[in-house]
Amino acid sequence: MNKINKLFQDSKNRKLLSLYFCAGYPHLECTGDVIKTLENRGIDMIEVGVPFSDPMADGPVIQQAATQALRNGMTLRKLFSQLHEIKDDVHIPLILMGYLNVMMHYGFEEFFASCQECGVSGTIIPDLPFKDYLELKPIADKYDIRIIMLITPETSEERIRFIDENTDGFIYMVSSASVTGAQKSFDDAKQEYFRRINGMNLRNPRMIGFGISNKQTLEAAQQSAAGAIIGSKFVQLLNDTNGDADKAITLLYNALSN
Repeated sequence: MNKINKLFQDSKNRKLLSLYFCAGYPHLECTGDVIKTLENRGIDMIEVGVPFSDPMADGPVIQQAATQALRNGMTLRKLFSQLHEIKDDVHIPLILMGYLNVMMHYGFEEFFASCQECGVSGTIIPDLPFKDYLELKPIADKYDIRIIMLITPETSEERIRFIDENTDGFIYMVSSASVTGAQKSFDDAKQEYFRRINGMNLRNPRMIGFGISNKQTLEAAQQSAAGAIIGSKFVQLLNDTNGDADKAITLLYNALSN
């Protein structure tokens, strides 16, 4: 069974926490250490960012991380090499989050085959049109890779139900229509969005991301979905600790408890 599906199957009675970080940041060779440290410290699922020169869905923290990772020499091929080295040591789901252009240049068949070879369970491609997803899905299915689709407060109910019917793994609920970045709280409009999606009784579990950085936003997300995804806050802490993932996750846990 795909690790993503197994995680949600086995964790119905608890809330999940997934973290995002950018591969090759702040140092080129830190990817494997960050992943293994996060698993050892209790993180349920990890999104590994594939740096891209024009990350349109990302705020300034992740944009800066991607720029530095590219300067450090990170490439998709380099990332696959790093992941292959640790694949036997990692047991939680890994998801590659990156933009369509990078994967297109790599070659879609080779991309999904490389994901399988390196222990990756899924991908998130923010700029992937749904009609193109339907064309890519048979290739991804061939290698047992889940393509995770995103919804926002602007996504229509019709589109949400269509996504739910045609995807597997989980649905990524973007908390707002803006770019990534930490927020102190979720306003009434976001809370209503969470309640509206909850009321749709979708088939797929949902994870909420964008803006989660403290106890208030974490609890709001976890109350409204299967779990929460944290990106910018952790990326900033990785930078602040010069790539020391153990110190960074300790600081994050402290922030989430206050």
